Amino acid sequence: DGGQIISPHGKNIIDEVQKITNISEVVFDHEMKLVEFVGEKIDKLYISELVKLSLNTEIIKKQRDLKIVYTSIHGTGVELVPQVLKAFGFENVFSVPEQSIPDGNFPTVHSPNPEEPAALELAIKYAKEKDAELVLATDPDADRVGIAVKDLKGNFILLNGNQTAAILINYLISQWKEKGKLKGKEYIVKTIVTSEILTEIAKKYKVEYFDVLTGFKYIADIIKQNEGKKKFIGGGEERYGYLAGEFVRDKDAVMSCALIAEAIAFAKNQGKTTYEALIDIYIEFGFYKEKLISLVRKGKSGEDEIKKIMEDYRNSPPQTINNSNVMLIHDFKKQKTFDQISHLRYDINLPKSDVLQFILQDGSKISVRPSGTEPKIKFYFGVMEKLTKREDFERVNKLLDEKVENIIKSLNIK
Repeated sequence: DGGQIISPHGKNIIDEVQKITNISEVVFDHEMKLVEFVGEKIDKLYISELVKLSLNTEIIKKQRDLKIVYTSIHGTGVELVPQVLKAFGFENVFSVPEQSIPDGNFPTVHSPNPEEPAALELAIKYAKEKDAELVLATDPDADRVGIAVKDLKGNFILLNGNQTAAILINYLISQWKEKGKLKGKEYIVKTIVTSEILTEIAKKYKVEYFDVLTGFKYIADIIKQNEGKKKFIGGGEERYGYLAGEFVRDKDAVMSCALIAEAIAFAKNQGKTTYEALIDIYIEFGFYKEKLISLVRKGKSGEDEIKKIMEDYRNSPPQTINNSNVMLIHDFKKQKTFDQISHLRYDINLPKSDVLQFILQDGSKISVRPSGTEPKIKFYFGVMEKLTKREDFERVNKLLDEKVENIIKSLNIK
């Protein structure tokens, strides 16, 4: 179906690999007639399907001069992203010249990761020269996108993955509603460590939502399970990966760039900057703010320390965090939710995973998990406060930052 491999297929493949005892058993002979090269024909089919996802072609026509700076950071988005933005109707797209050359050495950046502010420095400098309103940066394989927009003072700031997801998903669902496309069988999907603001948006529009483990393969699996029965609007994860429609089954930055640009054009058409539109989302659904801390613990001793941290949290969970009672503990390894108030247990119908979540009385959410690929243990913090008017944004923003820092201190994370 185009999705990444999930259990039990991954295990079965590795079992086959482990049956190989000698390199001579690997067959290297091949017939070139069995190899088919993918060319421009597929690009054209793909772009024609992407354009069908557009929800406001007339508004794009009005805002076609929206200035967008794009960088592929020397990666694979260099051709397709500008083509798709043009196909959607955006006429003022500028690619960063120094980073428009595909190069696996990534000579202009320390790391070609759109989550890193340094990776967008050249693009933001170029955007200032062009007086652009939006900066889009895709990672080397063009499945994740980071964006920069102007804040209330006109300075470029990077949005995090949760903020971009909120703008995108709110736009998609609200416009599906506006266009009469919500029939009661639509849904979105997010990962368990992604902002709960997406849940609140879905609830308001009476759209079903699914929480899945970290990894886009699980989002693809939900789409596969519901194929022909329900309609996938969109979904994403806080690490800058998003998807809409059902014809792609993995996070897709080419698609995301076009739909994010459309959402920003829509806001502009309403007389709002992107940042004002984001603040208005907070006013409507609650001001959610998130932070990720990764503790690096290398070697065998580091591995043992990470295991001990997880065991300690599992065997002796905190009763309060930052003076707020722990209401629920989701243990995805035991596949159980523990209600600390009623002392009842509930099943979690997700695959086993070494993840713990603590849900606090004040609405905060803390998730802890070892990284699956690096010698790290990750702590995800999600906090929320009410925001009633734009003028209160800075005050509440500071309050949320303080709340996160107090949670970190309360858990003695160093």
